[in-house]
Amino acid sequence: MKKRGVLLINVGTPDEPTVKSIRDYLREFLLDPDVIDAPYIIRQLLVRGIILRTRPRKITPLYQKIWMEDGSPLRVYSDRITKSLNSMTKDIEFEFAMRYGNPSIKSGLEKLRSKGVEELLLLPMFPHYAQATTESSLKHSYKQLKSMDWSPDIIEMGHFETDEEYIIPLTKSIQPHLDKDTHLLFSYHGLPVSHVKRIDKTKSHCQKFEDCCNIKSDANKLCYGHHCNETTQTVVGLLGLSSDQWSISYQSRIGPVKWLEPSTTNKVEELVKRGVKKIAIVAPAFLADGLETLEELDIGIREHFIELGGEELTVVKCLNDNQDWIEGLHNLVQKKFSEAITY
Repeated sequence: MKKRGVLLINVGTPDEPTVKSIRDYLREFLLDPDVIDAPYIIRQLLVRGIILRTRPRKITPLYQKIWMEDGSPLRVYSDRITKSLNSMTKDIEFEFAMRYGNPSIKSGLEKLRSKGVEELLLLPMFPHYAQATTESSLKHSYKQLKSMDWSPDIIEMGHFETDEEYIIPLTKSIQPHLDKDTHLLFSYHGLPVSHVKRIDKTKSHCQKFEDCCNIKSDANKLCYGHHCNETTQTVVGLLGLSSDQWSISYQSRIGPVKWLEPSTTNKVEELVKRGVKKIAIVAPAFLADGLETLEELDIGIREHFIELGGEELTVVKCLNDNQDWIEGLHNLVQKKFSEAITY
């Protein structure tokens, strides 16, 4: 049997909680056309002329609040997960990498090649497919493989929004935070509407009618919004919640474009107006805690909710290095190899 390896790919993180490091990270991230899909000149003007002049200094204190002793939460949890997976099996080599920042995808691939890997699973750590995450990670991996002149057998993990290996640990992490008075809010990372519309090759489904994301079809099989809905409905079913006990929203917007609706801020405001006093927020698109959950939700949204008259808000921790999730991820990898079609 060929030697197997897995590259776990996450979105990225600054090396340090400093203005310079954050600026370097944002430059690489935001200049990727898969992230901001504007014409080259407009993207350069937006990122270099506006965002990089102001945003790094603004968010540096936020990164400093969440920084762990061993580094950024995303890098720390990625390292812990990788070490745990390597300890669980001697038949598969695991490495982790960041699409933007360090450790780079190329460095992860070089480590796997040095270990004699011949069959490679590229595993973007995003349950829901999106151009800016999954697609960009896979494209960049192939680019690096070509530059290395390395041609192992390739397997891709595209998305796993309803796989039980992900859903069961996610549901178990939510359950302790619910009671009859608590409203569960699923807050997913925001995405420009243009990104989901591009996935619809038929041009007759996405955003053409209400609840298009709730209807399964060939047109939205790779639609981020549809995948988010699928995760939500699966978890809600397992928890036995009625329609008035949960909601869905999208957070972390940047730039003056149309985004998936509703925003998490607007949804929280709506819930308070409905008389909801207790909210539990879960962010299923994030497999590890970071700025978006520890600061944006647990500090920013919490403060806003209390100011509006809310009484209690709980942010469910991401799966991080939860043992149920690590075992689920290990099983997901084993399943993928067993049913693999290599490229």
